[in-house]
Amino acid sequence: MTDLSHIRNFSIVAHIDHGKSTLADRLIQVCGGLEDREMRSQVLDSMDLERERGITIKAQTVRLKYKSENGIEYILNLLDTPGHVDFAYEVSRSLAACEGSLLVVDATQGVEAQTLANTYLAIDSDHEIIPVLNKIDLPSAEPDRIVKQIEEVIGIDSSNALPISAKTGQGMKAVLEALVAKLPAPRGDTNAPLKAMLVDSWYDAYLGVVILVRIVDGIITKGMNIRMMSSGNRHNIEKVGIFTPKTIDVDTLSAGEIGFITASIKDVSDCEVGDTITDEKNPAQEALPGFQPTQPVVFCGLFPSDRAEYDRLRESLSRLRLNDSSFVFDAESSPALGFGFRCGFLGLLHLEIVQERLEREFGLELVATAPSVIYKLNLTTGEAVELHNPADMPDPTRIKVIEEPWIKATILVPDEYLGPVLSLCEEKRGNQIDLTYAGNRAMVVYSLPLNEVVFDFYDRLKSASRGYASFDYQIDSYQKSDLVKLNILINGESVDALAMIVHRNYAESRGRALCQRLKSLVPRQLFKIAIQAAIGGKVVARETVSALRKDVTAKCYCGDVSRKRKLLDRQKRGKKRMRQIGNVEIPQEAFLAALKMDKE
Repeated sequence: MTDLSHIRNFSIVAHIDHGKSTLADRLIQVCGGLEDREMRSQVLDSMDLERERGITIKAQTVRLKYKSENGIEYILNLLDTPGHVDFAYEVSRSLAACEGSLLVVDATQGVEAQTLANTYLAIDSDHEIIPVLNKIDLPSAEPDRIVKQIEEVIGIDSSNALPISAKTGQGMKAVLEALVAKLPAPRGDTNAPLKAMLVDSWYDAYLGVVILVRIVDGIITKGMNIRMMSSGNRHNIEKVGIFTPKTIDVDTLSAGEIGFITASIKDVSDCEVGDTITDEKNPAQEALPGFQPTQPVVFCGLFPSDRAEYDRLRESLSRLRLNDSSFVFDAESSPALGFGFRCGFLGLLHLEIVQERLEREFGLELVATAPSVIYKLNLTTGEAVELHNPADMPDPTRIKVIEEPWIKATILVPDEYLGPVLSLCEEKRGNQIDLTYAGNRAMVVYSLPLNEVVFDFYDRLKSASRGYASFDYQIDSYQKSDLVKLNILINGESVDALAMIVHRNYAESRGRALCQRLKSLVPRQLFKIAIQAAIGGKVVARETVSALRKDVTAKCYCGDVSRKRKLLDRQKRGKKRMRQIGNVEIPQEAFLAALKMDKE
C-alpha cells in the first residue's frame, strides 16, 4: 500500500498547441514509463482522430514512478487534458481528480484564451498551480515578457516559472522536483469505507465497460462486491489495474490512487460519470459531490443514410456516450430523412468529432442536418417551452416572445488585427463589454448571440486575424430577439432538415446564399425545379434548376414539320405532369451545405 504523502495527482492545462501532450511524452520518457524504442510522439493521444488533427480530445491518465533528489520514490498520476473550448468538460472532470496543475504557456505566443479559461477551472478546483514556460529553445521565445504577461492577465505569481523545452527534454528534472515539492499530497483515509469517484468510462469488446476511478477513501480490490451509489447497481470486480501507460493489473488500489476496474458491465447506462462507487458490505454514508452536468448548446439531427441502419446507429450512440457523456441524444423522425436522432453537443468541433467517430469506429454512413441552438419560446397561452429543432417551431401567431442564448466571448488578438476582429463581432450582432491590453495583445470581451457563433464565427475569426486570435466563451444569458423560421422549399415541398431560425435582418441574405448553394447541388431533372427560401408564406429568395432537354425530334431526320411539332407538344405535356407529381432526390451534400455556405 502506497504512503499517501508519496502520491502526487496532477493535470496539465494549456491552450491548444502549447505543448501539453509533448510534455506528457517527456515526463513518461524521463520516468521510464516506456522504453525509448516504445516511445512515439503524443503517446497519450491514442485515437486516430487525435493524431490526425493534432489535438487532444479525450483526457488520458498515466501512472509514473519518480525517485526525487532526497531519495524518496514518488507515484505521479498524470492526467493530460484537451485544450479546445468544446472539450472543457473533459478538463473539469480531470481537474476534479487532482490536487495540482502544471500551467503550460508557449514562450513564443504567450497567454491565449484557453490558457485563461483552463487556469480559472483549475483555480475553481482549488489547485496548486505551477507555471511552466515551454518552447524556450526557439529563437522567437521571450520568457521575460511572457512571465510578465501571465502575472498581468491571469494574476498568479510567475517569478518561479520553470523554463523548459518539452521537445528536447530541457528542464524536465526541474518540473518533476517542483511537482513533488510544491503540490500537496492527496487527502484520504485507507481505513474508511470505500469511496471512489467514477472519472471516466469506455467500452471494450472483450472486457465490457472499463471504468477509470479515483479512490478518495478506503481500498478497492479484485473480487470485491461494489455498488453505484446513484443508481444502486451492484457488480463484482473482475480486474483492477493502472496505466503506465501500458495496462498493468494490480491487486488493490488505495486512497489517493487513480486506476481502472472492470466488472463485466454490459449495459452502458449502469455507469454514470461522476457517480460514487462504494463497498456493498461496508458502504459509505454519503456520496461524493460528483460533477456538474453538462448543458449541450448546439443541436443537430443525425440520420443513417440507409434507413435499415437505425438500430445500429442507436447502439453506436449509446456506446459512444459511455466514452463521452457530454453529448445527449433523443429519437426523432423526419419526412425527408426517416428515423434518426436529435443530438446535443458542446460546440461545432464536438459535433464534427462525434460524427467522425461514429463513421470511423462504427462504420456508419450519416446525414447531418443544419446545427441549431436551444431557443426559449413564451407562447400566448402563457406556456414556456424550449425549442431544439427549428422544424418544430409553432405558428408565429402563437408565439409571444422568442429568447435566444447569448455568450460572453473572450478574444485575445495582436493589436494590428483588432480592427477586423471588432468588425466581425459587430457584424454578428455583438455588444462590446471590455477592451484591455497586455503588451501588444488586446483582450476584448464581447456579448454575442450563440446562433451567430455556431455557423462560421471561429473560421472567420481565424481569417480576420491570420490565425493569431484565440477564442473562448461561456453561456451568459437568454435575451429577447426578433427571430424567424426560414423554410427551404424544393419543388414546392418544405424540407424540414434544412429549416433554420435566423434573425429577421439576416433572413433574406442567408436564404439567398443557401438557395444559390443548393442550385449547384440538386441534380437536374427533365423538369424545372424551384428552390425557394420562405418566411411563413412569404418567399424571400428563389433559384431555379433548369430542366434537362431530351431531343425528341432526333429521329425525324426529314418529313413534315407537324410531326416534329406533335412530338415537342407531347414532351411539353409530359414535363408539366412530371413537375406536378415528380419527386426530387436531394443528395447528402445539400444537407451539409447549410453548415458550409458562410465559410465559402
